[in-house]
Amino acid sequence: MKISDLQNERVTPRLSASLKRIQELSGGSSDLLVNKIEICGIKAALICCEGMISTATITELILHPLTNMTLENPSPAALFGKIENNMLLSIDRPVATNYGDFFRLLNSGFAMLAADGMDRILAFGVQGYDKRGVDEPSGENNITGAHEGFVEVVRTNMSLIRRRMKNPTLVQKLFVIGDKSQTDICISYLRDRVPENLVERVMDALKKTDLETVLSKGYVQPFVESRRKRIFESVGSTERPDVLCSKLLEGRISLLIDGTPFALYIPKLFSDSFQTLDDYSAKPYFATFIRWLKYAAFLIAILLPSIYTAIAMHHPELLNNTLLMILADSEKNAPFPVAAESVGVLLMYEIIKEAGLRLPKAVGGAVSIVAGLIIGDAAVNSGLISTPLLTVAAVSVISGFVIPDLSHCITVLRILFIICGSLCGLYGISLLGAAVLANACATSDYGYPYTSPIAPFKLSAMRDVAYRQGFRKMQNNNFTVEELYE
Repeated sequence: MKISDLQNERVTPRLSASLKRIQELSGGSSDLLVNKIEICGIKAALICCEGMISTATITELILHPLTNMTLENPSPAALFGKIENNMLLSIDRPVATNYGDFFRLLNSGFAMLAADGMDRILAFGVQGYDKRGVDEPSGENNITGAHEGFVEVVRTNMSLIRRRMKNPTLVQKLFVIGDKSQTDICISYLRDRVPENLVERVMDALKKTDLETVLSKGYVQPFVESRRKRIFESVGSTERPDVLCSKLLEGRISLLIDGTPFALYIPKLFSDSFQTLDDYSAKPYFATFIRWLKYAAFLIAILLPSIYTAIAMHHPELLNNTLLMILADSEKNAPFPVAAESVGVLLMYEIIKEAGLRLPKAVGGAVSIVAGLIIGDAAVNSGLISTPLLTVAAVSVISGFVIPDLSHCITVLRILFIICGSLCGLYGISLLGAAVLANACATSDYGYPYTSPIAPFKLSAMRDVAYRQGFRKMQNNNFTVEELYE
């Protein structure tokens, strides 16, 4: 049965019939706890989900006040009236009028109070389920910034943002998607920085999702992206609250998903992948140097193996005599063509990386030892792979580590460029490069080009792209992505 069907089924006023219906809908689940009690002579029931509530909290805030309650003229309406108007049993106190809302609140850790004769059920926020504490994020490491990252509980993530953005212009709205999972999603933005039409378009895109469950950010991301075929992702993600707050200040919209420690932000620009929090803790000249180093590493990661393959197969005249002799001497004993060697080495690296990620940590370290000492050394000594090619592949792979946000794109593009370079030489690399550049420039979501402010060019926005401007000048420039298109 779908939640939408349950939302059309209102709560039965008769308590016995309501409890029977709840048992039927839950299928007699063992973690559903139904405690029948009498409050001032009125039949009632306190319903909760085992493992989702705090026993100490519910005892102190709910059980003791209810058992000690007195009413002059006992009736179900008087009971609920006094609880709602004269008692503060919890801070979060929604009301369920249908079984869809009842089960969503119940499974979110609320204690539900039903009374005989009432067509609604009171809910009290007494959540106490186990959760991971705020800890340093596994990725996006930094030296000088905060060492705390998002966790799996959406309300905790909301508080991490609120701690850093204490301005009332910060808006955080909770809603639910996923028919089976009923996952909480929070949309956050600064209402004085974000255009109203952007918020409306993102909300409309989320309302059109027809998912049964949401288990990670990858379930939601395709629905807030355009359907055009693109190479690069136009929706960014981060697991750092400070990074997300910087995006909110630039007029972006963020999505926090319950159950995942990653937040999405919309829109994402190409330049975002080359910016880190440490850039804003160093001197501007050093941050500018590091940023250009990342740009160079991106080009090396994608193009170096393909250029090596193209020169070795089609353009040896571009090398001087010394390099040409070294290349010819290393490749003459290799049993495979240069293109096959290049693709094979990179595929082997991807296999090793995937094995290291999926294996338990105790075994994952052994993968690096086997790959580095046995496979790599044995392959070179046996003559299956030439030493220059292995060096080129290693430099390309290490350069890709500098931009982890683009690792998926780099992995695929690297192999495609090798294929084009082996077939058509530098001309094939140029044609594919033009196609990739055209695809990146055509990537746009909600009217925001992915390659801005480079294309379309905006000189004033280059202060944090081509170089990193000092804070004395940046503090007077409240930059938002909306400025790119004024």
